[in-house]
Amino acid sequence: MTQVKAPLAQKNSADEPCPMTEFVSLISGKWAIPILYRLIVLNAPVRFSDLLRAMAPITQKELTRQLRLFEQRGLVARRAYAEVPPRVEYQITPLGLTLERALTPLAAWMREYGSQLARPEADDFAG
Repeated sequence: MTQVKAPLAQKNSADEPCPMTEFVSLISGKWAIPILYRLIVLNAPVRFSDLLRAMAPITQKELTRQLRLFEQRGLVARRAYAEVPPRVEYQITPLGLTLERALTPLAAWMREYGSQLARPEADDFAG
């Protein structure tokens, strides 16, 4: 039988939010992890247009929305230059870099066990 290690096993009081739920909320969404992953790997300023091209087929609206959220949470820093044409760069923050320690084991798990996951039938998603 697998034993759960202390941080996951600790019970929260009824009024305390679950840290795992908060974490999943932070990285949920189709594009959240791919954007964070790219910024973590590069660990350098990236122009918005370059990020948009690299993340295709993400829309400009969705990339902007996700980057704003990450900026508000302190995971990504935004720098706008007063140039024509305008130039905006994004870079992972030191706090954002700490996510690598959380995301790397998840990627390793998927590499090891992903092929064993049952694939949902198309009908499973029909309302």
